[in-house]
Amino acid sequence: MPHKMMTRQIGRSGIEASVIGLGTWAIGGWMWGGTEEAASIAAIQASVDEGVSLIDTAPAYGQGLAEEIVGKALVGRRDKVVLATKCGLVWHTTKGNHFFDYDGQPVHRYLGRSAIIYEVEQSLKRLRTDRIDHYITHWQDPTTPIEETMEALEILKAQGKIRSIGASNTTPSDVTAYLAAGQLDAVQEEYSMLKRDLEQSLLPLCREHGVSVLSYSSLALGLLSGKVGPDRVFSGDDQRRDNPRFSQDNRRKIAAFMDEIALIAETHGATLAQTVIAWTVQQPGITFSLCGARTAQQARENAAAGRMRLEQADITAISTAAERHLIDLDG
Repeated sequence: MPHKMMTRQIGRSGIEASVIGLGTWAIGGWMWGGTEEAASIAAIQASVDEGVSLIDTAPAYGQGLAEEIVGKALVGRRDKVVLATKCGLVWHTTKGNHFFDYDGQPVHRYLGRSAIIYEVEQSLKRLRTDRIDHYITHWQDPTTPIEETMEALEILKAQGKIRSIGASNTTPSDVTAYLAAGQLDAVQEEYSMLKRDLEQSLLPLCREHGVSVLSYSSLALGLLSGKVGPDRVFSGDDQRRDNPRFSQDNRRKIAAFMDEIALIAETHGATLAQTVIAWTVQQPGITFSLCGARTAQQARENAAAGRMRLEQADITAISTAAERHLIDLDG
């Protein structure tokens, strides 16, 4: 009998969501070689139908495109999901620090009060909704005091426009400042078998203060999906093309790791990717795993990982194999 989708609380918000979340960066097309709207809508709807209630997006994903696609996909399904989006990467103002250019247009990191109040309205429109369940500062802005940012977020919460507050791409000192300024329910950070530095830095702090962790890139941009072998070629604006993580030598190491965990996957009737995701959400302090999907089939595969229950022996065996074969590519 398959298990039910695992759910957990987002911090102290009282909001419960599926441990598997759908991340929609690739759906915005930016840095992923374009987007296919019909396939993206199918991926979002398949996720919801499979019990994924956490949908994570951001204005920066294709300058509003991902949010618009999510909005379309959720017509008639909005009440089934916990909808997360972000603020702080802006192109309507040049305040804050310049971060990158998108289509020749400057994008700044800015979390000032007026920008947040403006951004939330834009997101609500694109998402075709009257509330955002989890609102996240996308990148941190050293030019604005966290008290000011938090004050704006608390106002939006009091107005019912947002229901909980998160922060992404943070340091422990950022998190401490947010906690001092108000109720921070979650952080969103990169975490995978290939990038485990959070275990030393943020996870103990978050556990101590009841802050959830939404991990992204659990499959390391597809590197741990079991589908990117030593022979795969990347083209166009695909960010993986020149990424040292995707070197052939590294992909050989990963293939050796996949061979070792294949038996565990088989025992559970699971794919390699599902096994990697299941391991991720069962790491102490990791509350949710955000997984990208561009097709309904990928979405269904990711969702099933939230119904998997690895035994402690499996988790240990996977961790041991990872230590033998995988290098922390950023450590």
